[in-house]
Amino acid sequence: MNITRRDFNKLLVSGIAGSTLGMFGGTRSAFAAQKRVVVIGGGFGGASAAKYLKKLDPSLSVTLVEPKAAYITCPFSNWVLAGLKTMGEITQTYAVLAARHGVEVIAETAVSIDAAKLTVTLSSGKVLEYDRLVVSPGIDFRWDTIPGYSQKVAETKMPHAYQAGPQTELLTAQLRAMKNGETVLICPPAMPFRCPPGPYERASLIACYLKEQKPKSKIVILDPKDKFSKQALFRKGWERLYPGMIEWRGAAAGGKVQGVDAEAMTVTTELDVVKGAVINIIPPQKAGKIAVDAGLIDTSGWCPINPVSFESTLHPGIHVIGDACVAGPMPKSGFAASSQGKVTAAAIVRLLRGQVPAPPSLVNTCYSLIGPAYGVSVAGVYKLSPEGIVEIPGSGGLTPIDASDDQLNQEAMFARGWYNNIVNDIWG
Repeated sequence: MNITRRDFNKLLVSGIAGSTLGMFGGTRSAFAAQKRVVVIGGGFGGASAAKYLKKLDPSLSVTLVEPKAAYITCPFSNWVLAGLKTMGEITQTYAVLAARHGVEVIAETAVSIDAAKLTVTLSSGKVLEYDRLVVSPGIDFRWDTIPGYSQKVAETKMPHAYQAGPQTELLTAQLRAMKNGETVLICPPAMPFRCPPGPYERASLIACYLKEQKPKSKIVILDPKDKFSKQALFRKGWERLYPGMIEWRGAAAGGKVQGVDAEAMTVTTELDVVKGAVINIIPPQKAGKIAVDAGLIDTSGWCPINPVSFESTLHPGIHVIGDACVAGPMPKSGFAASSQGKVTAAAIVRLLRGQVPAPPSLVNTCYSLIGPAYGVSVAGVYKLSPEGIVEIPGSGGLTPIDASDDQLNQEAMFARGWYNNIVNDIWG
């Protein structure tokens, strides 16, 4: 039987779910009394955990706390910048989770967690009790790390566009308004950071727009790193599709940002001052606010977890997944968060039954579009080891540097299929 890459993506998503469900031999409840699980955050990690908790044991009371009525995905938000997707096409709702899967969805903000009393207090003052808590808060920003940059500057002058929605719309509007011949500056942070929306795919798709609409313009990437994921693939794609349009300055070439001037629209580096008509500052990141306020982070700004169950090592009974947690070499991606959400759901069901969680198997796949018909990808499979979560040697894959045009076009098609499959698996 011949299996296409798109079919493989479908099997990958459904296979993880199937193996997770298979750990329990079905979904029959083992509880005499209903247990309560609260999930904070309705992104790729939290929504996956909520759905699969109910699939693994329908008798569970599962409450998802998410202030946004609709979730705009960071994956594919870069495509909006190029005009390849609309905001509506990357917007997901929670209607199916509630109606079909029985998850109670509360459109409020979780403002505090009492780990001793096992309660979550919402913005309305309502208090939720839980037996197990899942925290999937995404990221927040370290606003004090770049002189001249602040949340106000991000909201008005220099968007980060790393939380999809109004920031994506602001950056898109700025690109549309800039003049032909002006410069776009993209300033990524040091590792670790959320990806997607990856800054290098972003540069590619902004270049895609500029090539058609403002061909005299250019992009300068000011980077504090001397290497980045899929670097050779990106640079080959840039040279082929956008020759002379994208300039990447790594740390050794003075790419580290030392400050910004929002009024002058300039960025100061170790070597010079660079002016841009559009400046995309992506500041250093940390775990989302509720995780910080609840004392779930360590000195790194991220949340340490038990790699078997994603249970916090600082507060028992609380599981942290997605971008906020420290999960070994797993990237902070939507696919990784969804994989962690399913593993955590399985672990919680076993823990509530008085059983030991099974060793997890975790997967990640990241697609990046360099042009509408030019895609690249990287994949990895992870397992538990005495050192924690590690990548299984030889399990991953990277688009070949000498990939043919047909292969690159297929990768772009697979990216679209991957997105459709994963959002349907989580929110469908």
